[in-house]
Amino acid sequence: MYYLIIIKASPVYRGVKLKKSTMQLHNLRPATGATHKEKRIGRGEASGKGGTSTKGNKGGQSRAGYKIKMAHEGGQMPIQRRIPKRGFKNNNRIEYKVFNLGQIDQLIEKHEIKEFNIENLYINNLISQTDKVKILGNGVLKANIAFKVNAISQKAKGAIEAAGGSIEIVK
Repeated sequence: MYYLIIIKASPVYRGVKLKKSTMQLHNLRPATGATHKEKRIGRGEASGKGGTSTKGNKGGQSRAGYKIKMAHEGGQMPIQRRIPKRGFKNNNRIEYKVFNLGQIDQLIEKHEIKEFNIENLYINNLISQTDKVKILGNGVLKANIAFKVNAISQKAKGAIEAAGGSIEIVK
């Protein structure tokens, strides 16, 4: 971290004239105590860390090439095996960005959408580029609009067709 002290005071402070300092790149210094010399290990007895180079005596950890295995707990049962496993995660699950029919009328008015498709939603920052869109039937749809989405519920499909809209499922 770099600190710059600028004293905002009158030109005379306790009888001493002050010189206004401005920040310049060549004047920047780290705060006192923020930096210190690195302790050089393995450079002989005079370094104060000679002999074993702070590694202690004997054992794998004192020798070159030692690597600890990830999650190794020295004979104790590892935490990932001690904790009980619960539930099931389906690898084939498809995550959808969900829009209800009640929301769609508001979005059409707010963003002036002529066709409810993935490109228009992405342009208006409602979804990310890789999101899949699903329409659900909660609420009432008043607008007559075309839909191009990845999935749709049966209730929503019936409501859109009753309002005079068209539906196209995009893969």
